[in-house]
Amino acid sequence: MHIPDGYLDWWICVAMYVISAIVIGYSIKKVRGSMDGQHIPLIGVVAAGIFAAQMLNWPIVGGTSAHFVGGALAAILLGPYAATLAMTSVLVVQCLVFGDGGITTLGANIFNMAIVDVFVGYAVYNALKKHGAIAPFLAGWLGIWLAAIACGVEIGISSTFAYKIGITVPTMAIWHGVLGVIEGLATMGVVSYIRVHHPEKMEVAA
Repeated sequence: MHIPDGYLDWWICVAMYVISAIVIGYSIKKVRGSMDGQHIPLIGVVAAGIFAAQMLNWPIVGGTSAHFVGGALAAILLGPYAATLAMTSVLVVQCLVFGDGGITTLGANIFNMAIVDVFVGYAVYNALKKHGAIAPFLAGWLGIWLAAIACGVEIGISSTFAYKIGITVPTMAIWHGVLGVIEGLATMGVVSYIRVHHPEKMEVAA
């Protein structure tokens, strides 16, 4: 789902940077002073785990890739604002150090994976958490699916991309709809394990 340089028109890149910067700034404001010393290390642990999982990429039709994202999982464990910051740090390191995703398109990648996936996943989980394991599963699935659709829209409306929105959106939606099942199961498994063995770690996102 990482969009490389050259895939988006300049105005899309600028717009995504501005939107992402606003959300990141607001997230910093919300997180500052709201997390104690016990929970701050959890941000690094979650970010490190997601970083490792995201490094596994599978190329798909239409010029981009599919991979585990982890935004919903981060949101469930950390809350949406801390999760946005954790996911942003992962994406920045991947971009600048490993060349995974472009510098010009970093704002769009942050928007898709650190904002859409995070806040959708968190909203779905909160709405359904009384229903048990289905909540983290659907949070993981819907989070990555809608993030992929957002990615498909961005590259599909760009004049510099070879495929248009009629191809990019269905392609991203179908492939990530399938991958979303895996993401949902992984999210459900991790959340269920932590809830049983380390229930205190779930309090940070309450």
